[in-house]
Amino acid sequence: MSIQSSGSWIAGAMAASQSSLGGIFDALTSGNDGSVSSFLGQASGYANTFASITQNTVTSATNFYAQIAANNQQTQQQQQLMDALAQLQAQQSMVQPQNTLDPYIYFSNGSSLDTTNNILTMPDGSQIDTTTGLPYVDPADLVDLGGGSYLNSKTNIITLSNGTQIDAVTGLKESQVTSTSSSGS
Repeated sequence: MSIQSSGSWIAGAMAASQSSLGGIFDALTSGNDGSVSSFLGQASGYANTFASITQNTVTSATNFYAQIAANNQQTQQQQQLMDALAQLQAQQSMVQPQNTLDPYIYFSNGSSLDTTNNILTMPDGSQIDTTTGLPYVDPADLVDLGGGSYLNSKTNIITLSNGTQIDAVTGLKESQVTSTSSSGS
């Protein structure tokens, strides 16, 4: 390496340093009246500039590393979730149902039990909900009358919110219809 090329390198570095440092070398070489107060005033300005540069660097690095940590954590959580789902699917495929009921069980008296919907159908066609023990009414046969009252369109019985049942055809209470029909026979 020759002296001329090293000299041009130093001159280029000096020019770059002067422009990048905001002319700090200019302040030290020119524009300074030589007084201590002038030097200290300029030095404090440059110190503030360097502190700002340092603070910005630290802030940028902190944000960068926080973003990397958040991305790593999200990746780990996604992997844990995928592992848990794969393990659950593997366990579910290993479990085979045992002692399952037939969908329908037929009894000797002519009744049948729908084990899927829990409905017992009697020989006369009436149905009982086996989970509650109450007569089963197909939801498609019910008409909501508001206020908790409903009409069973299959039997034409109106059930009021207090439980009173009225025959929609005759207008009589259900207990009266039963007693009238049994006494009239």
